[in-house]
Amino acid sequence: MLLDAALDLLLGGCCVGCERPGRALCAACSAQLPPVGRPAWPTPAPPGLVPPWAADEYAGTVRAMVLAHKERAVLSLGGPLARLLASAVVAAEVPGPLVLVPVPSRPSTVRARGHDPTRAMTARAARLVGATAVPLLRTRPGLADQAGLDAAQRAANLAGSLHCPSAGLRRLARRHPTARVVVCDDVLTTGATAREAQRALESVGLRVAAVAAVAVTRRNWPRAALSSSPGTV
Repeated sequence: MLLDAALDLLLGGCCVGCERPGRALCAACSAQLPPVGRPAWPTPAPPGLVPPWAADEYAGTVRAMVLAHKERAVLSLGGPLARLLASAVVAAEVPGPLVLVPVPSRPSTVRARGHDPTRAMTARAARLVGATAVPLLRTRPGLADQAGLDAAQRAANLAGSLHCPSAGLRRLARRHPTARVVVCDDVLTTGATAREAQRALESVGLRVAAVAAVAVTRRNWPRAALSSSPGTV
C-alpha cells in the first residue's frame, strides 16, 4: 500500500484493471489473473492450425493490460503479460527443447510505438519456462493493418506475408537442431496470423507444435469454445 501511494504521488499512476491509484497493475488485480492456460480454438479455425492456447479471454483487466503495454508503452506490464503467455506455453505441454517465436509487427508499427511488445513479452516468457526466444519471422512489404478486418479479409491480407531470413535459421539450426517451435502472440482473434506464422516456419522445415497467446477474443464463438477443439465446437 505504501508503494502504491508513493507511485500515485510521484507519477500519478493507477491500476489498468480497477483504476486504484498506484502501480499499473495492483496486487488485487494481479492475484485474479488466471494461473493456467487453456485451449483457444477460434471458430472456424484456419485449416491445419496447430493447437492454440491462451491464458484468458481478451476482456476486462487482461485487455486493458495488453492495450496499455502495446499502445501506451506501460512497460511495467511486460512482466505480468509474460507470465500469462508463459502459462499458455506450459499448458500446451510441448516436449522440449522449446523455441518461442514471436509474431512480428510491421517495422513502421514498431517505430511508431517505440518498442516491440510481442517480441519483448515472448523473450520474458521464454526465460520463465526455460525455453529460448528467437525472433525468426519478418513481415513482407504490403501487409496492411489487421484492425477491422474479418476472418476472410485477414487471411487474404496475411497470405504469404511472413518469411524466415536464412541467417536466423542457420543460428537456430546450430544451437537448437531438434527444437520444437511455439508461435507466440498477444491476442488470438481469427487464427489467421498464427496460421500464416506457422506456414512460414514450416516452409523452411521447422516443426511448429502449438500457438500460445496472452488472450483470445470472444467475438465469434460461445464461452464453451475455449475448452473445446474444432471438432466439438
